[in-house]
Amino acid sequence: MNFNLIIKAIYAAFLTNKIGIKLKKIHVSAEKLKIRRDYAGTLLGKLGIVVEVRGKEKLVKGEQYLLVSNHRSIIDPLIIEIALKDADIYGHWIAKKELFNSFFFGVFTRNAGTILLDRDSKQMNSFFKTTKECVTQGDSIFVFPEGTRTKDDARLSHFKDGSQLIAVKNRLNILPVYIKTDSNDALKQALSKKPKNSTVVIEIGDVINYKDRSMGLEDAYRQMFDIVEHRKKKRSL
Repeated sequence: MNFNLIIKAIYAAFLTNKIGIKLKKIHVSAEKLKIRRDYAGTLLGKLGIVVEVRGKEKLVKGEQYLLVSNHRSIIDPLIIEIALKDADIYGHWIAKKELFNSFFFGVFTRNAGTILLDRDSKQMNSFFKTTKECVTQGDSIFVFPEGTRTKDDARLSHFKDGSQLIAVKNRLNILPVYIKTDSNDALKQALSKKPKNSTVVIEIGDVINYKDRSMGLEDAYRQMFDIVEHRKKKRSL
């Protein structure tokens, strides 16, 4: 790691933890939303990453959704925050316990408006109770249904079970968004400054009614964004 990358890493860690501490004192969704968007804009601006949003006319201002997105990079939540900046949509991110305990992201994750998903837990009652409370107070839920970042050449990994259930239990229509650009490559380019600015394209899809069971969520997502590729068979659990 060269000196320039070390400086950027230190800056990102400092900013992330500083904002995390600030968010701990904020309990109003609108205020958290503003701070999160400012943070996203600052960090992406520092990296020289520009977000191009296609289909933003489909967003209904202030509406509640279960937002589902593909996931390739640690900057994906920031990209989505910027994509929604004119829509006043505040969402609670579903996050794994690894992020809650992370040295880099832990303080921010715990205070930024997230819902802990512990896949090792045999009881999910607490998780669904928290999602219900968030929706009841007028907020949305944001999730990466792949469960983790896709690190191979596939454009999309298999969706974990459960995302559609969250929508049904909370009567939330589903907002599919697709980060079309490989955001991990864009991050690498931004860190190397080759080219000077990197553009990430994100597409807003058509809202799916939570009652629609005509096809599975993954198949509907692939069809909507024309994601066709060879898919490996799922392993048995």
